[in-house]
Amino acid sequence: MLGLTVIQPAIQEDYRGSFVETFSRKTSDELGMDVSFVRDAISTSSRHILRGLHYDDKTWKLIQCLAGRIYFVVVDMRPGAETHLRWEAFILSEFNRLQVLVPPLYGNGHLVLSDSCIFHYKMSEYYDPSTEKTLKWDDAEVGVHWPIEDPILSARDRTGCRAEAARS
Repeated sequence: MLGLTVIQPAIQEDYRGSFVETFSRKTSDELGMDVSFVRDAISTSSRHILRGLHYDDKTWKLIQCLAGRIYFVVVDMRPGAETHLRWEAFILSEFNRLQVLVPPLYGNGHLVLSDSCIFHYKMSEYYDPSTEKTLKWDDAEVGVHWPIEDPILSARDRTGCRAEAARS
């Protein structure tokens, strides 16, 4: 729907456990991902924590859930785009190992569905809080369907900004 790149890495399992290659420049090149990543980050959260919807105008993010299960949402914030303010959701987990490449000007957020989660992302830019934006998680104009009505939110995520204000 939004034209996102979704990656299903190969999962090798045997009696010892599993092995998953989470990033390969070769695979990235084969998928046409012309992105150079400069940093990685991990966040941990517990059930019903909702983080996001965060975005800026220059950072690519390669998102995955290393442990647990999350409801991951991406919103197109590009002014004038055909899919402006449309959203798409994915279940990312330690079992399906799906990864989503999120372009600049696409908001992303996640709700923890398991007791806890480890959320990992590679980024193409260094963190600059002056460029970071937050769309209100329950913005009526965007209408994201979250599978919970009363998530646990930070002050930033609780207030965010309305989609109307995000256009400017």
